[in-house]
Amino acid sequence: MLNRRLVFLAATIATLAGCATHPGPVSVADTIATTPQLSTLSGLVTKAGLSETLKSTGPFTVFAPTNEAFAKVPAKTMDALAADPVKLKAVLTYHVVPGKVMAADVKNGNVKTVNGANIALSKAGEYVTVEDAMVQRADIAATNGVVHVVDSVLIPAGH
Repeated sequence: MLNRRLVFLAATIATLAGCATHPGPVSVADTIATTPQLSTLSGLVTKAGLSETLKSTGPFTVFAPTNEAFAKVPAKTMDALAADPVKLKAVLTYHVVPGKVMAADVKNGNVKTVNGANIALSKAGEYVTVEDAMVQRADIAATNGVVHVVDSVLIPAGH
């Protein structure tokens, strides 16, 4: 029994020591990659060849759909995106706005995305939406911008 307690205590100390050395803010790409609820997005960013772009200077604002948001997209649509890197990149860059837009800075209206199309941002009290997606977690700071976790995948017209 004492040995189990010592092992538990040693593991707890190791965990706490790891927390003390947790790195500071990282890039938008690394923030997405290390957030478990964004693992689908992270994989698609890699597949589309956007990782290095989202690690560059920026700044970028990323409206990042959760794994659950991607699960709501019809399988046929996801298969088509996976098979067409150009369309995949267009859809993913539709979630990215140049500049750093914190939730408090959102103004009601359209903003241009990295793919060139406009998306509608809206704010009512503490609630922020982008198109029909609700921001679930706002203002995840990164060294080159900010990530806002959203509950839906944004699909630009024609994709």
